[in-house]
Amino acid sequence: MEVNACESIEELRPSGDPPPNPDPNPNPEPRRRIVRTKVPEVEIHLFNRGKGPIATFSTSLGGWDQDRLDVQDILEKYGFQTLYSFNSSGRGVPIRFNRKNGRSILSYTDGSLVLVDGEPKDPLVKPITKFLVGVVLISIVISVLMKDPPDWLKNLKLSMGVFPAWVLACAVVVLVRFMKRTKGLLKFVS
Repeated sequence: MEVNACESIEELRPSGDPPPNPDPNPNPEPRRRIVRTKVPEVEIHLFNRGKGPIATFSTSLGGWDQDRLDVQDILEKYGFQTLYSFNSSGRGVPIRFNRKNGRSILSYTDGSLVLVDGEPKDPLVKPITKFLVGVVLISIVISVLMKDPPDWLKNLKLSMGVFPAWVLACAVVVLVRFMKRTKGLLKFVS
């Protein structure tokens, strides 16, 4: 039996079924599928030490579930050291965030209104200036009031000679600042 190369072999179908149409639309128009997903956002009212709001803005939520606030960006943008929750009665608890990715630990829902109070960073110039002014003022007071220094101060000699007033002033300023910073620690210990 010879098979003719021109002939094609067709599949046998039951007599009632219509022939299958390999392409239902011979001239299809390209369909563009646009998937629009709404990025979850919250509205933030930002206060500075309870005053304000200094800024009102919307920000998108991030993270795996798209429910975390990007706290690190807010801290950097507005120069804050810490963010606190805020309401009409005042400042609440600090808003904790992951140090690695900068996102909040607590989740927020889409469309929420978040009131946030910020604590500004302390500039480095301010404490240094306070320290230097304190040292200068105490040195001036000691040198003016002690025209005739007491015997114990005369007998106190270092390798440089007589104990200078500015060293005593530095010691007083450091002691006062140490007492202020450890006030809570001293109460806790006693």
